[in-house]
Amino acid sequence: MKLKILLGLLLSFNLTFGQTQKIKKLDGSEISASEIDKVVKRLMDTANVQGLDLAILNNKKTVFIKSYGYKNKINAELLDTSTVMYGASFSKAVFAYLTMKLVQENIIDLDKPIYKYLSKPISEYEYFSDLKSDDRWKLITARMCLSHTTGLPNVRWLHPTTGVEDTLGVIKIYFKPGTKYAYSGEGLKLLQLVEEEITNKTVEDLAIEQVFKPIGMTRTGYTWHKEFDDNYAIGHLEDGNLNPKKKRTTPVASGSLVTTISDYSKFIEFVMQQKGLSKKLYKEMLSPQIRIYSKVQFPTITKEFTTENKAIDLSYGLGWGLLKCKYGKAFFKEGHDDAWRNYNINFIDKGISIIIMTNSANGELIFKELLETLIGDTFTPWKWEAYFPYDYKK
Repeated sequence: MKLKILLGLLLSFNLTFGQTQKIKKLDGSEISASEIDKVVKRLMDTANVQGLDLAILNNKKTVFIKSYGYKNKINAELLDTSTVMYGASFSKAVFAYLTMKLVQENIIDLDKPIYKYLSKPISEYEYFSDLKSDDRWKLITARMCLSHTTGLPNVRWLHPTTGVEDTLGVIKIYFKPGTKYAYSGEGLKLLQLVEEEITNKTVEDLAIEQVFKPIGMTRTGYTWHKEFDDNYAIGHLEDGNLNPKKKRTTPVASGSLVTTISDYSKFIEFVMQQKGLSKKLYKEMLSPQIRIYSKVQFPTITKEFTTENKAIDLSYGLGWGLLKCKYGKAFFKEGHDDAWRNYNINFIDKGISIIIMTNSANGELIFKELLETLIGDTFTPWKWEAYFPYDYKK
């Protein structure tokens, strides 16, 4: 009986602590856990967001982590912080960190043309055979792949200037590599090819060895693990219909990552605390490689330019978007797929981060208000990201 009473008191204490905990925003003001709950639930209900994971860091440590809504709304199955979610392009941020680990071990050089690591010309690999009539692939380096300056399209099956499906799926180099920014998943796939060939290991093997195990990310992978079957989320389309994600058996550095909010917050803690890499390489990874003047991030090959993001010095580092504001420097990464919407931004000088993961096509409709209300982030280039709020009128 005494044990039951003690457990009850402990549970009560934990719940009370969780509701009274104060989270610090960028301007030094605070928001309580209960206030966060109210904001999140209100926005989810308003925009029809079925499930959402949230983590906030203060002093470069996770101080708030919680799941809201459903991993499968039709079956009324609730999301929790151990539920495996689709990371989408969070994959690229993890791969960038992995690549910097390989740079640190002198396995790959950021500025050596990557074809020099390969056993045959890039155009002789089946996936990149469309490049046989354009030898500008000889210019491409790992730095260009990570900073999205290769000139390659984002996804070969989507037309880079219109964003509509392209059934031909031709890969082309659209501008001289290294000269400007254009988000490219295909560039990351090219770098993956190189890293796998020179190490004779898959990206999954390398990530387990260099990232997941050292950080303690036990429910994360570039491929599906059977232990994930006990608790994973299903995506929800705009109309609420389910959109199950493929359980991949082949890793894709640019987009196959599955993870949990608990695991990914550990990764962001690791990066924010600058663990695992030398100070020099952290500085390299999070320093501007190319300024961004495009009006939108997608479609990727665009002639529309703007000065709207000049005030925040919008640019790209190695695997991360970068900006500056009155609170110092920040680095960010988004993730986007049919029924999954994710965003993470890290104000490194303030030690404040936020991670949002949703299994809902409507997720991005509430990002702007979440960022502003929960941590005071009014700097994320939401128009460039196309994070138009649910009540936005153009």
